[in-house]
Amino acid sequence: MSRVGKKPVPVPAGVTAKVDGQNVAVKGAKGELSFLVPDEVSVVMEDNSIKVDPRSQSKRARALWGTSRARIANLVVGVTKGYEKKLEITGVGYKAAVVGKNLQLSLGFSHDVVYPIPAGVAIVTPKPTEIMIAGNDKRQVGQVAAEIRGYRGPEPYKGKGVKYEGEFIFRKEGKKK
Repeated sequence: MSRVGKKPVPVPAGVTAKVDGQNVAVKGAKGELSFLVPDEVSVVMEDNSIKVDPRSQSKRARALWGTSRARIANLVVGVTKGYEKKLEITGVGYKAAVVGKNLQLSLGFSHDVVYPIPAGVAIVTPKPTEIMIAGNDKRQVGQVAAEIRGYRGPEPYKGKGVKYEGEFIFRKEGKKK
């Protein structure tokens, strides 16, 4: 039994949720999001909460049960509070700046990396060594952060590169003579 899947997703005041077959649509102050629930899982709206149940006891249905409930809960949080990720840039000459609708990254390459900012995501650089990514879709915010980090991930010797805020970089010792 899924401990996550058993709990119904509460719909707070100011948020409207609509279940239309397998499609769950949630609308709130920060926008509107929807999720198509897999066929192995049934979803029902009852008493200002959304309840998710598996249609059978197959392994796939039980796996998708908790996942679907978590995805629906992420929709509700996304339209009420939104999501935010922070990235830190470490390294001499490494910096970031928002230029128009692009994020321009200087990461030690022979050219600057230009990352087009997708719709639904806001990117701000309060300092040249910090990047703040905000949006209402948790998956999209995480994907954008992972793509930016992927250009120059942190290396283990000097710790240079792009890392998540609070991420621990396991440091290696250099060669001894």
